[in-house]
Amino acid sequence: MTEAQNGECPPLLFFDTGVGGLSVLGETRHLLPKAPVIYAADYAGLPYGMKSEAELAARVPALLGRLVERYKPQLVTIACNTASTIALDHVRSALDIPVVGTVPAIKPASELTKTGVIGLLGTKATIRQPYVDRLAADFAADKMLLRHAAPELVYAAEAKLRGEQPDAGAIAAAMSGLVEQAGGAELDTVILACTHFPLLRDELAVAAGRPVQFIDGAKGIARRIAYLTGNRTWPDDEREGTFVTTGDIANIEPYRPAFARYGISRFEKL
Repeated sequence: MTEAQNGECPPLLFFDTGVGGLSVLGETRHLLPKAPVIYAADYAGLPYGMKSEAELAARVPALLGRLVERYKPQLVTIACNTASTIALDHVRSALDIPVVGTVPAIKPASELTKTGVIGLLGTKATIRQPYVDRLAADFAADKMLLRHAAPELVYAAEAKLRGEQPDAGAIAAAMSGLVEQAGGAELDTVILACTHFPLLRDELAVAAGRPVQFIDGAKGIARRIAYLTGNRTWPDDEREGTFVTTGDIANIEPYRPAFARYGISRFEKL
């Protein structure tokens, strides 16, 4: 029985391909520690960054439709840059509750940079999206934006959350892919345009080898969620969160300690 069916406060639903959305959930927990949470990971579809736009535009709304029907959330957060840049409008058209998306933090990065050279690390699907072109034109037209696809970082972040050593070679290659481009020597700000990537912030900082600011949209997303749910009365105590996967539930076992740090202790299969 879900919270809504039990007459309790409807939960917040977070959706990603894997554990990357925990970077968004963590910031939301700071602002709304008592909000009931459902975290859904589409492990059966991982990685999104290698899929076509048409495939994701069909898959993501269909999955979220099933999740909303089952868990009756009050708000959905697509905690995945790739899914948001491709399927956000489709999801909003299909659902009758608020849907918060995740987009590359180009505007705040353009305000932070001192040298005018910004890096953007994302999946292959994210960095090629016209939506990113529009953000760059609107907010960083006078800046140099260097883009690099680093899909291997998704697996490195997943490994870290399982308690394993993340792939140092993949992390070093991601930073090299930015700094070795023309203008990369002046790079001082890097946008982490995949929710998995902030989980590797410390490792990326070491690989950079010099002072670099890393920025992502998690804090802004959390503030948006708090604003949209500002009239809600939350339970008096924190509730255990629920993790839902489209993959094999047995594969989630290594992640349990990490999920516990985010208040998630129930596990289900969609």
